[in-house]
Amino acid sequence: MAEWEFAQSEPAEQFAQVQYFSIVKRQGDRDIEFTISVKEFVKPTEPTMKFFAVANKQTNQKTLPYTPCGWGNSLLKALSECMNAVRRFPYEGE
Repeated sequence: MAEWEFAQSEPAEQFAQVQYFSIVKRQGDRDIEFTISVKEFVKPTEPTMKFFAVANKQTNQKTLPYTPCGWGNSLLKALSECMNAVRRFPYEGE
């Protein structure tokens, strides 16, 4: 157990460490940068979902807006799922 995890005294608070990642999606002649936040929960509500990743922008905005995200029991799993979700639909903003 990492030292920071001992700071949690109330499991209902869903205490988590947050890390940030960046991905640039090439779409046509444009580069669209997404920032992905990954939370590592001390006591996740579902043990197989210790990590949750979510992008800062939606895709598919004009059809059915979708916020790319991913869950997993490892940082790699959650981050990979989120990155694949960023690639799944076009970015239709701006």
